[in-house]
Amino acid sequence: MMTKTKVRDWMTPNPITIDAEATVVEAIHLLKEKNVRRLPVMKHGRLVGIVTERMLLSFSPGKSTSLDTWELHYLLARTPVTEAMNPKPHTVTPETELADAAQLIRDRKLNGITVVNEHGDLVGILTTTNALEALIAFAKDAAAQK
Repeated sequence: MMTKTKVRDWMTPNPITIDAEATVVEAIHLLKEKNVRRLPVMKHGRLVGIVTERMLLSFSPGKSTSLDTWELHYLLARTPVTEAMNPKPHTVTPETELADAAQLIRDRKLNGITVVNEHGDLVGILTTTNALEALIAFAKDAAAQK
């Protein structure tokens, strides 16, 4: 019988993060390089937001309508990632029940959720992929019980 029902059992620990001082272009490059779709944004070791691939790719600076590709790249290379991030990411703790975290992800239409400890330190990330891994394990476990 499987008893791994907490977020800590399924989260990705020590997620790849980006510093608040980084630019939108640096964030896009980091996503590609590390093959991830979301980056917690850190300032002085604290979680200050989250930025996703979708946020970055749909982000455009205010005056972008009349800019050509080079001007846009120039601007994005100087735009801090904090301008594109969500400054109030949803969080859960490692002790949160996996079902509750999964329901939050579904209800809020998120693709992942940041995991912080009781001090507010980032300790992991729970993605829809992590939740599906748990579902697969639970389903296989249930089938084996029959």
